[in-house]
Amino acid sequence: MKAVGFNQPRAIEDVHALEDIELDQPTPGPRDLLVAVEAVSVNPVDTKVRQRPLAEKGYKVLGFDAAGRVEAVGAEVRGFLPGDRVWYAGAMQRPGSNAQYQCVDERIVAKAPESLGLQEAAALPLTTLTAWEALEDQLGLTPQNADGKTLLIVGGAGGVGSIAAQLAARHFGMTVIATAGRERSADWCRAMGAHHTIDYRKGLVAPLKALGIEQVDAILLAQEPDGYWNDVCELVAPLGGIVSIVDARGPLDTNPLKPKSARFAWEFMFTRALFGVAMERQGEILSQAAKLLDEGVLETTLAETLGPINASNLKEAHRRIEGGGTIGKLVLAGWD
Repeated sequence: MKAVGFNQPRAIEDVHALEDIELDQPTPGPRDLLVAVEAVSVNPVDTKVRQRPLAEKGYKVLGFDAAGRVEAVGAEVRGFLPGDRVWYAGAMQRPGSNAQYQCVDERIVAKAPESLGLQEAAALPLTTLTAWEALEDQLGLTPQNADGKTLLIVGGAGGVGSIAAQLAARHFGMTVIATAGRERSADWCRAMGAHHTIDYRKGLVAPLKALGIEQVDAILLAQEPDGYWNDVCELVAPLGGIVSIVDARGPLDTNPLKPKSARFAWEFMFTRALFGVAMERQGEILSQAAKLLDEGVLETTLAETLGPINASNLKEAHRRIEGGGTIGKLVLAGWD
């Protein structure tokens, strides 16, 4: 089968940073689906993993987001049949979706939204899981208890921010404020459901106060937390919460949160598959998200399709993400 991989960390401009390769088609394990991959999207985690040394010799296939059709099922699979349209975000420790065929545990897979093409669907799994887990599992927000509360998203125009704004505003009933440094980004955030946008280059506290907002119930950090930490500790409401999906460069002082009894949590979408903990939750979230997409509550965050899945187009996606400033999601679809 065709695939795209790398065999050592290289700068994206290196001709061998990502290469078109041929691999044997994998065989599904007892709980696996063998999926014929038809569309993928690229996330910042792809670029980070590409820059890490490999533990073993040979090629590693990247790719997490995917949409495709079930080709075969393992002996213990009960919820899927060959031919099913599916979407998922995969597992960090297994071969990725930048291949014509991929094996993935059925517990982290769901039927793709019927209302979306596979390109539109491929833009969403990783970011939807991240945003949903961040808001609901980490901060305890639900449509039942979050209605009327406020959410600040730092990094509103990125993949996670784009779907988090939709979930919070349209499903949880929250008032959403998103940061954006450019008018194009601000327009995108408002289209995704943000009620207000603020320019992060002016800090967070003063722009929010200018809107008449002194504090917020919840904060999602989709950018490095360090530069925003003092502001978010000041802005979070008593009994509120902060969740970060991005590593900090240094230690974060959580002591300012104690007087407010405010919580801080990390969200890492790969935790469940990495440790084999409550993996079914991700299949459930994707099923719920598919229903919301089919009902028109949510919409795809696909911003641009870069062409078929090959090394050249994947390098372009990595290049753009590493350059910063991308809006929404970049998708590749089909094989040459």
